[in-house]
Amino acid sequence: MSGLDRILFGFLLVDAVILAVVELLFLPSYIGTVQFPITAAIAAVTTPLLVSEAARISPRRRIAGAPMALWFLTVMIFGILGPGGDMVLVGNDWRTLLLIGAGALPSAMMLGIVLGKRARS
Repeated sequence: MSGLDRILFGFLLVDAVILAVVELLFLPSYIGTVQFPITAAIAAVTTPLLVSEAARISPRRRIAGAPMALWFLTVMIFGILGPGGDMVLVGNDWRTLLLIGAGALPSAMMLGIVLGKRARS
C-alpha cells in the first residue's frame, strides 16, 4: 500500500465509525407517529461501499474487512455503553436487529464477492 492508500484507508475507517454512530443515534426516528428507521437503509448502502473501496486498496482479507468489523464493533460498543451511559440499542427491538442485519449482511456479502473475484483471477 502506498502512502496515499494508507491515508484513504484511514478515512474509510473513520467513515465507518462516524456512520455507525450517526446510524445509532437516528435509529429511533419517527415520521409522524410511525417508526421509520431510515438509518438501517443507509447502513445497507454505505457499509458495502466501504468494504468494496477497502478491497480496492488492498486484496488482503483483513484490510478489506476492516471497515465492516469496525462498523460492527462501534455499533455494539456505542449501542450498549452509549453516550452518558444510556443504552441506545434496545434488546428485543426490531429496529436493532434491522440495523445490525442491514449493515453487516450486505457488507459481508460484498467482502465475499470481492474476495471471490480476486481468487478467480
